[in-house]
Amino acid sequence: MANNTVPAKVKERVNWPITILLIIGLITIIFPLYMAVVIAFKDPSEMTNDIAGILSLPSSWSLDNFIEAIQVTDFFNSFMNSLIITVAAVVISVLVHSLAAYAIGRNMDSKKLFKASYYFIVAGMYVPFAILMMPLVKQTAILHLDNMVGVMVLYVVFYMPMNMMLYTGYLRNIPTALEEAARVDGASTWTTYWKVIFPLMKPMHATVAVITGLAVWNDVMTPLVIMGGSGVNTLPLAQMNFQTAFATNYNLAFASYLLAMLPMIIFYIIAQKQIIGGVTNGAVK
Repeated sequence: MANNTVPAKVKERVNWPITILLIIGLITIIFPLYMAVVIAFKDPSEMTNDIAGILSLPSSWSLDNFIEAIQVTDFFNSFMNSLIITVAAVVISVLVHSLAAYAIGRNMDSKKLFKASYYFIVAGMYVPFAILMMPLVKQTAILHLDNMVGVMVLYVVFYMPMNMMLYTGYLRNIPTALEEAARVDGASTWTTYWKVIFPLMKPMHATVAVITGLAVWNDVMTPLVIMGGSGVNTLPLAQMNFQTAFATNYNLAFASYLLAMLPMIIFYIIAQKQIIGGVTNGAVK
């Protein structure tokens, strides 16, 4: 007679060291965010020197700090400048860097010139911005690119090494048989890329867009040295000027910081599935 006894469930062991590290990491992320939100919504009169006064919730949740921060930092103009620069840099980066990665990645294993080009471009990640800063200021001024357009061009160049590495790694997961089938059907290399390869790289497009977008949105040095003195501010520049003028008004400061963070948080939430897929499948093999 068959034994129908159901085996007892194997008790899973908890990896406590990893669990504790994850909890600590979570606290280090949530606690500063909690502090920023609480202080931003508090009235300045509620700020005290004791820990209890700082950590306690606001007696009344008010948007007055956010309204004042918008007025003081000229938020909407700075926001539009940052948005235009970020969107332009991200779109151009996705189009240009993916195309360059396809051209180089599909030929680097068989042709030394393409392999050398790949390593030359990726080596740009190791060049500090401080070394490039002064030559860039002079060159952009000579070429009349000491403006928003020049900043966009520089961002596309700055983030090409990282994006090239990501795209090239992801292309290794796309079989060349798809391209060969497209060529048999009469498609040109250009058509094959835009109709077959480019749509298949959607997860990596999202990853590149978020990485580039976050870096561009939060960058202060490039706009400062290129557009400094022009009167055109991005959000990071406005935040820097604001911090200098209102360093002791923490309620106003944290409200302005949350306003600057919000667009990128929303963008990340929308694209998080594609980002995870791109990071998982885009590892260089």
